[in-house]
Amino acid sequence: MIETPNSQIPHPNQKSFFHRLAARASAADSLLCVGLDPRGEDAESCRAECIRLIDATADFAAAFKPNSAFFEAHGPQGIAALKDVIAHVPAGIPVILDAKRGDIGATAQAYARAIFDELKADAVTANPYLGRESLAPLMADPARGVFVLCRTSNPGADEVQTLEISGEPLYLHLARQVLTWGSEVGLVVGATDPEALARVRAVAPEAWILAPGVGAQGASLQAALEAGLSAGGGKLLIVAARSIASAPDPRAEAKRLRDEINRVSRIADGRSPIADRVSSGVRNTPYAIRHLAMDLLEAGCVKFGEFMLKSGVTSPIYLDLRRLVSRPNILRRVAQAYVEKLRELRFDRLAGIPYAGLPIATAIALEMDRPLLYPRRETKDYGTRAAIEGEFAPGEAVVVIDDLATTGGTKIETIQRLGAAGLIVHDVVVLIDREQGAGKMLADAGVQLHALVTLRQLLEEWRAAGEITRGQHEEVAAFLDSS
Repeated sequence: MIETPNSQIPHPNQKSFFHRLAARASAADSLLCVGLDPRGEDAESCRAECIRLIDATADFAAAFKPNSAFFEAHGPQGIAALKDVIAHVPAGIPVILDAKRGDIGATAQAYARAIFDELKADAVTANPYLGRESLAPLMADPARGVFVLCRTSNPGADEVQTLEISGEPLYLHLARQVLTWGSEVGLVVGATDPEALARVRAVAPEAWILAPGVGAQGASLQAALEAGLSAGGGKLLIVAARSIASAPDPRAEAKRLRDEINRVSRIADGRSPIADRVSSGVRNTPYAIRHLAMDLLEAGCVKFGEFMLKSGVTSPIYLDLRRLVSRPNILRRVAQAYVEKLRELRFDRLAGIPYAGLPIATAIALEMDRPLLYPRRETKDYGTRAAIEGEFAPGEAVVVIDDLATTGGTKIETIQRLGAAGLIVHDVVVLIDREQGAGKMLADAGVQLHALVTLRQLLEEWRAAGEITRGQHEEVAAFLDSS
């Protein structure tokens, strides 16, 4: 074990906090954050308990998280013990001080000096209730990180954090805001609410998330990993404190938990070690698909009956995503789901297909700050007589955005119009693939279809949630099988 303490590393020459955290997660093949919550009767017993725990678990920890309150309760001797505990953590393992600070002006600056200059912590948890200015001193040095309270694991958090703002819970609004405040910012989201964890991951695909609640609080490790892992399978710290400290063999328990995290995350993500999974983005986790399925029902986008499709086929289900324009909160979430997929592709501009695909493409363009164009259905016989609206140059790569894919005919028509203007299309991205031939038709034309979800996946979610009858499920499934 390396014995050089963290406090001896000169932070002005360090890489950013989250770069160092990713490096440690990779080196230790671990997403385990060991909490240090000593319950000793005096400062010395707290110091001794934490040092024993650090020595026992350091090989398996991506980070340590001492809780300041348990040391502060013992006065000046407790603060001295906390400083000793932080200094004892081996170099290269980040220390996140759980202090939940948040204030303004000189007080906030004093907190920053105490946490980073005196105690030598690498990061701190913070309360954002006072707004950006309260966190600015904590974020001033990119070598230091801040994990902002977003969706906490305590039951009483619902009194505030789930209040609706513009059609979405406060914690989601907060996640969006916080990520505009600085680059070295992560979020605290309790593993006890995997649905919230998935929603936060959807709006914060590149953020590190600190997830307490596994172990003594009873959160499901598998659910937390399915909901919270980033696209590369990382950027999620699973916090365990009491379950490790109270184990007969803390080292064995830390190793067991680290290995269990890796085992479950490999199943959830379909990839190999954490060392290979510290990139950004978001996967279509079961929780993300479930939330999308419920959003579409809530917006009235799903209807059952007999419907004639553009292809001439009669379908027992109709998906009307034009209705999303009246639900901006859901439209925003849909756009963010597209963004996850689009980050994997190379293109110069977005192209939305009128009519249903155009508002979705506009929302995506705003989320990504990428230029948008769209081919007109009918060329104007006045004004500029443009066939394609928006700026572009021949030879640019365009990714086509639409709401659904059925047979692929509309997509081919659009690709041909764009090609006539000198634009190149390699990819089409849709929200839902009805799996009725579009993928093959586009592949034959040299274009790849990317769908965020299939209609069959949505059917399974609706049926599991009791939102559709067994008869509806079987009728649509039989229709898809015969297509």
